[in-house]
Amino acid sequence: MTALLQVSRLTVRYGDLQILWGIDLQVGYGEWVAVVGSNGVGKSTLLKAIAGLLRATDGSVQWEGQDVTALSAAGRVRCGISLVPEGKRLFSGMTVRENLLMGAFVRRSRAEARHDLEKVLTLFPALRDRTAQIAGTLSGGEQQMCSLGRGLMARPKLLLVDELSFGLSPALAASLLEALTAIVNEGMSVLLVEQDVRAALKRAHHGYVVRGGQVVRAGTGAELIADPTIRKAYLGL
Repeated sequence: MTALLQVSRLTVRYGDLQILWGIDLQVGYGEWVAVVGSNGVGKSTLLKAIAGLLRATDGSVQWEGQDVTALSAAGRVRCGISLVPEGKRLFSGMTVRENLLMGAFVRRSRAEARHDLEKVLTLFPALRDRTAQIAGTLSGGEQQMCSLGRGLMARPKLLLVDELSFGLSPALAASLLEALTAIVNEGMSVLLVEQDVRAALKRAHHGYVVRGGQVVRAGTGAELIADPTIRKAYLGL
């Protein structure tokens, strides 16, 4: 079966600085895939390149068997790729409801958008009584819920999530990871970049370890957790 997402030999530069060096990665339908590694190794750059926010200098991004390397970010959203960026990146002066509906900007059916808004508020009940609240006044955890919900409002086939647990308590991060698990169980695919290596790989069907802009290990989540090199470098074992 054709993969949902196939990244091949992806190279990305910032000016004269090369960040990604020939990344190969794939995500199947209904899969949870984790990308882990230390800070500054290119994980966020990888997600931005997949989302179309950064242009690849070499390599390709295939979506359901079609080359979308030259497609704009908006075009990729229409295809079914939605990015939840690091640091929430909400419209801080707008309400929660307005932020969530911004995620549906490519949707034509208002009735479907209202239906999906209800699904998001069911998934994140803490937001239900805050839809009229200014997003910038939410707690960090509530802002992350809003950012995730905005990504889901595009009704994607693949949700790209960058640093889900950053700045959150372990309990809240675990709760959001469970929400992602429910999303995957419903058939959506998730590509997660996450500093909490154990939490990310524990739930992942597949994982990739990135170092210096390159994939240095790949395997199932269970295989990577059991790998002595990974355990020593990232799990402190």
